[in-house]
Amino acid sequence: MARNNSFIKLEGTLDGLTFYNKDGNNLVKTKNQVSRNRIMNDPAYKRTRENMQEFGGAARCSKALRESFASIVRLVADTYLSARITGKVRSVVPNGAGLRGERNINLVDNLEPFIGFQFNLSKPFDSQFNAPSTGPVIDASRDKVSWSIPDFNTDTYIKKPEGATHCKLALAAGYVSNYEWDPALKSYEPVEDTPNGAGEIVYSDAIALGAMVGTDTDLTLNLTTYGPIPVTTALFAGTAIVFFQMVNGELYELAQGHSMKIATAG
Repeated sequence: MARNNSFIKLEGTLDGLTFYNKDGNNLVKTKNQVSRNRIMNDPAYKRTRENMQEFGGAARCSKALRESFASIVRLVADTYLSARITGKVRSVVPNGAGLRGERNINLVDNLEPFIGFQFNLSKPFDSQFNAPSTGPVIDASRDKVSWSIPDFNTDTYIKKPEGATHCKLALAAGYVSNYEWDPALKSYEPVEDTPNGAGEIVYSDAIALGAMVGTDTDLTLNLTTYGPIPVTTALFAGTAIVFFQMVNGELYELAQGHSMKIATAG
């Protein structure tokens, strides 16, 4: 560490040098580079290795969650979706059993942090659609999800993006297993491979914007094809709205303006 006595006072990093102010003094230091070999073997970096292992597990688990909603994620996700979901998963790791660095990722018993998760922070689902509805409801066997929306006025309860003439409501569901550290593989692995990362989605009929829908909208997902659901696997249910523009009698998805949230889990 050295003092910067130049009349030019810098803050930030330039050519490997970091300029900063501390206690009124202008200081400069070189970038600290620690080799991967040292991080992986030096006892002083034990905590770092533990954090790396658990972060890797959170990343694998969050990937399974994204994959379970893969058919709609491309429409509703913001740039930072992957990082934000990983952060949510990472937040529940301290609740898991096991030694630090190998703690179980127990989603099933830690679902609350995921409820209300927005797939696009700039387009929160409830700001785009807020009509009264029932559900989504997950049945006791966790192989059926339903969402019922009584007839409503689209002008009152939908905030449509510019150019939208129609929309579709969507109900999505995805399964994600708990994850555990596997000493033999030296990685986090799903407790159950099936139906980890699997999911389904159902859309309503196209709804013309600017008036009453004209009928109730009932969406149901039947997930019985996945068989009995393991107790170590969580089911996440999401609600979404996708906007369209009608041109010459054909509906075209808008490039943006869609939104989705995790509404419930079980």
